[in-house]
Amino acid sequence: MPPERARPATRAERRAVYREAMREIVDFLSKLPDLVEEEQVEGLVRRLLEARRQGKRVFLGGAGRSGLVGRAFALRLMHMGFEVYVFGDTIVPAVGSGDLVIVISGSGATTSSVVIAETAKGLGATVVAVTSRPKSPLARVADHVLVVPGRTKLARENDYIVRQIVGEHEPLTPLGTLFEVAALVTLDSVVTELMKRLGISEEEIRLRHANIE
Repeated sequence: MPPERARPATRAERRAVYREAMREIVDFLSKLPDLVEEEQVEGLVRRLLEARRQGKRVFLGGAGRSGLVGRAFALRLMHMGFEVYVFGDTIVPAVGSGDLVIVISGSGATTSSVVIAETAKGLGATVVAVTSRPKSPLARVADHVLVVPGRTKLARENDYIVRQIVGEHEPLTPLGTLFEVAALVTLDSVVTELMKRLGISEEEIRLRHANIE
């Protein structure tokens, strides 16, 4: 006897799932300003301003979607006149002493992200970790840690690549969704703070925006 097939979800049920997911994410973000430590944000802002003032380069690193958040932040830094690169691109120069390396990892245990931080530290760079786990391997390597809350339940497997292979996920906000969204919002807020302190207008950013796409 063939197995009984599950009844297809109705339109109302499908809508309920995505709406509930939206509510979960929006509710989480509404609490974010009170969950991120101001001093930790200030530490990142100060190091970025120092790198710019001293003519040092800024490098962004991260795996998977965290890496995409890093790319989004790097783009805005470029718009403000920072010399910025993303690890993995073909035009990335050598990291030098005094350069600033920002590594994004929710778990703080993704192997590639920890290796980036360790290698950069060995080359004399200043390392900033953006993570939800302040006692993670990445955080222990970093000179400064910006804790961005994310997953409320830790995955059984910490390594990003392994999690992708085994398909480990959580309901409504799978994998590191909350961390990644929160990290994007936090770093975009840092962009606004930098614009204010540097006296950079939106028009100046527009002038540096790509004109061939």
